[in-house]
Amino acid sequence: MRFTVIIPVYNRPDELDELLASLAAQTRVPDEVLVIEDGSTNRSDTVVDRFRGKLNIHYHFKPNSGQGFTRNYGFQRATGDYFVIFDSDALVPPHYFKTVEDYLNTSWLDAYGGPDAAHPNFTPIQKAISYSMTSPFTTGGIRGSKKNLGGTYHPRSFNMGLSRKVYDTIGGYKISRMGEDIEFAIRIIENGFRTGLIPEAFIYHKRRTNFLQFFRQLRFFGRSRINISRFYPSELKPVHFFPAVFTLGLLLLPFTSLIHPWLFGLGAGLLVLFSLAILIDATRKEKSLQVGLLSVVAAFTQLTGYGIGLLTEGWKKLREPKHHRETGEAIEYPS
Repeated sequence: MRFTVIIPVYNRPDELDELLASLAAQTRVPDEVLVIEDGSTNRSDTVVDRFRGKLNIHYHFKPNSGQGFTRNYGFQRATGDYFVIFDSDALVPPHYFKTVEDYLNTSWLDAYGGPDAAHPNFTPIQKAISYSMTSPFTTGGIRGSKKNLGGTYHPRSFNMGLSRKVYDTIGGYKISRMGEDIEFAIRIIENGFRTGLIPEAFIYHKRRTNFLQFFRQLRFFGRSRINISRFYPSELKPVHFFPAVFTLGLLLLPFTSLIHPWLFGLGAGLLVLFSLAILIDATRKEKSLQVGLLSVVAAFTQLTGYGIGLLTEGWKKLREPKHHRETGEAIEYPS
């Protein structure tokens, strides 16, 4: 089996340097690495040059078109029979490709996904954000679990693999932003391919480095979920509305005292219990009270960011013509 790694990158040479170093340190080095520069002004070609003796690596520069179409550019040039996609802010543990190869040789998957985790060297904020994005308290833990809502596992493009047969059959991404990986996974499943989670094929996902960036990213994710419902209305499930309900509840809480003091007390009490549950769980898992406290902030940031994005894009959708369908907006990457 020949693995081709495809990495879209946009103005992140420092992150790419760390990712390539982790690929070069694999116990089973990937057969080919394609770095696709998506119209960056801060280019990564010099970073790629440093790894030419360590990896079979190829660098391509193209006009900006978004991460989905940039991955398609890589698919078209890949020579392997299994494609692996990473975001540029990933770190890959040394066992990754050996783990994936062993798994596929015994339990074949046409497409797989893997979990994300916090590296011990991450900052406290990065650890808190990672906790929030993988915690069942914020619904983030669902996508990294074997028991996913809806039953069938939907791989996500920050850590995803697919066979060449999948690409040859369904093509690449149809939209480039706004939930492109969700739409891609749905088509893979609809075409009868076998998907699944490989629990040990985790990566360290650095995500954002401050809460403002994190909020913007999650607002974008909330908008993306509504965008997917333009193509697949049934994919908008009750669990996706939890952040919106949470956000509305948070905004309306001060006004509940005008109705009755006990209603305000009930809402405030539930928020305190929710915060304590996150604090205790995150502190236990990360063995740090500081990370536990920051995880409460991260959870509130995640839920309100996603909720606002879902509500604003949902309102926009309600005002659109009945048969309107988006083919991918020219939206900037979330910063």
